[in-house]
Amino acid sequence: MVHPRTPLAAHTMADPQTIAKQFTDFYYQTFDSNRAGLQPLYRDSSMLTWEQTQIQGAGPITEKLTSLPFAKVQHRVSTIDAQPSSPTVASLLVLVTGQLLVDDGTNPLQFSQVFQLVPEGGSYYVQNDVFRLVYG
Repeated sequence: MVHPRTPLAAHTMADPQTIAKQFTDFYYQTFDSNRAGLQPLYRDSSMLTWEQTQIQGAGPITEKLTSLPFAKVQHRVSTIDAQPSSPTVASLLVLVTGQLLVDDGTNPLQFSQVFQLVPEGGSYYVQNDVFRLVYG
């Protein structure tokens, strides 16, 4: 429902948890199958922090995601927490935790990721995206 071509009524502020679930389902399915397909979710003002490296803009973010050093990846989402993040705009803060398997590996890596989703044209885009592997 948050796919760029499948607008979700952002102005009515549906249940944040439902929006977050729809968004994360789409995001990780797309990430795992076609990372370049994530570009429409970002804008020129969007910021990604990937393991301490900050990248701004839809093009550079997509370039980073498509150049990651693995051919195959599978995300397994464990938790999704969502909150409205503004009293005046139907934006959301989404925290995701889970595991990912890369290149047919058998040892899953733990990760956490935070998204700031901002309404635009009846849907949402990613303003902020912070990804971190969790060790230990």
